Amino acid sequence: MTTALIAEDEPILAATLAAALQRLWPDLTIVANCANGIEALEQAALLRPDVMFLDIKMPGKSGLEVAEELAEGWAGDTPFPQVVFVTAYDEFAVQAFDRAAADYVLKPVSDERLGRTVARLQPRLQQDGGPAGGQSSLEALAAQLRALGVPMAAPAAPRLSVIRAAVGNQVRMVPVADVLYFEAADKYVNVVTAESELLIRTSLRELLPQLDEQLFWQVHRGTIVNSSCVLSALREEGGKLSLTLRGRSEKVRVSPLYAHLFRQM
Repeated sequence: MTTALIAEDEPILAATLAAALQRLWPDLTIVANCANGIEALEQAALLRPDVMFLDIKMPGKSGLEVAEELAEGWAGDTPFPQVVFVTAYDEFAVQAFDRAAADYVLKPVSDERLGRTVARLQPRLQQDGGPAGGQSSLEALAAQLRALGVPMAAPAAPRLSVIRAAVGNQVRMVPVADVLYFEAADKYVNVVTAESELLIRTSLRELLPQLDEQLFWQVHRGTIVNSSCVLSALREEGGKLSLTLRGRSEKVRVSPLYAHLFRQM
C-alpha cells in the first residue's frame, strides 16, 4: 500500500487535491490531511508516508521548512518520502523545481498536471525500495532544498571579529576565531569555545551573515561550525553524519541538507 500526507491550510483545495488523487491514483491511501506546517511535521514523523504533498505557504511552518526539518531528523530505516510542493508561485519561481528531486503542482491543481506528477512518483517509489534508495532520495531532496534557498540567509552585514557576551556584571570579549561552533538556544545563541560556553541574545539567522562564510559553515538548521576546528566527520549507522571538533568531547550533528560539505575531495 502506498500512503500519502496532504498539508494544505485551505480546506477546499485540500479536498480537491484528495479527490483528484483518488481518481488518478486509486491505490494511494491518504493517511493524514494537515491544516498547517506544524501538524504536517508531527504527522509525517509519526506516520512516515511514502509521499507528501506540501503547500509551500501555510501557517506554522512553510512546506519548505517542513521538508527541511523532517530531513534533519529522519532515521535511515525507512525511505524518505517523495515530496511534492503545492504552490501558487508564477512560472519564473517554479523554474527552480525543473529537473529536481522534488516535484511541484500549481494551484489550482489540474488533473493533467497532477497526472504527470503521479507518473513521475510511481517509478521513484519503486526505486526507493532498494537498500540505498531512501538515502539517495533524501540526498536528492537536500540538494533541491539548497537550490531553492532553504534556509534563506539574511542580507550581507559587516564581518564580526569579536563576540561580546554578558556574564553577570561583565561583558566577555571572545575573538570570533576562538569560537568552535554556534548553537541556537531559544531566543539566544550558545557560543562554544574550547574553554567555555556563553549566551548572546541574537538569532542564528542574524548572526550568519556577519561571519566569514569561507570559515564558518552552517551544518544544521541550528548550528554553525568553525570549519578550521573540525577534526573529523563520521557517518554513523543509518547514514547520519556527526563532527568531532578540536577541544570538545561532544559530537555535532550535520543535517542531510549540509552533508555535501563533508564529502571526500
